[in-house]
Amino acid sequence: MNAPTIRDVLDFWFLPLDHPDHGKPRDIWWKGPAEFDAEIRERFAEALDMAIVGAFDHWQKSPDGALALILLCDQFSRNMHRKASRAFSGDCKALPTARLALARNYPAAFNLTMRLFFYMPFQHSESLTDQELGCSLFAAFEDEEMMKHAHEHRDVITRFGRFPHRNEVLGRNCTDEELEYLKTANRFGQ
Repeated sequence: MNAPTIRDVLDFWFLPLDHPDHGKPRDIWWKGPAEFDAEIRERFAEALDMAIVGAFDHWQKSPDGALALILLCDQFSRNMHRKASRAFSGDCKALPTARLALARNYPAAFNLTMRLFFYMPFQHSESLTDQELGCSLFAAFEDEEMMKHAHEHRDVITRFGRFPHRNEVLGRNCTDEELEYLKTANRFGQ
């Protein structure tokens, strides 16, 4: 396989620069149809494995590269390995890259739609500190729906210290309270 370029990742997720919908919100991101997940798996599964072990760490040197690395490790991993433990395998790379990007003010180089993906690793973290930071980052969007989702994620971590919907695939035992919660819980696409 030829390793993807930064542009390959960004063009896949946000559409090519010359596309009229480049950088605009796409429903497919949140609906995760099986065909989309399969396409991500086919095109980027090997690249995700490479990214996790550091093959693309040099991408962190630029705003575009950091965003591509975050997408690959935070979003693509969740799509290509939906409802499996590997869905979270890129978190170990996505979160430090997001921290670095914030420290270097990389998100400012992008429109709001693209910028939100720098913040998603904080929303996916099982750390309350990360969740609080994520909520403050999403507050800047002044979007009620976005804040609702950020608060939902944070509230689960506040209550349980982890995302109970991940327990089964990660081999963790559920508490009785978590089992009750999972009967009606939002599983955030997983």
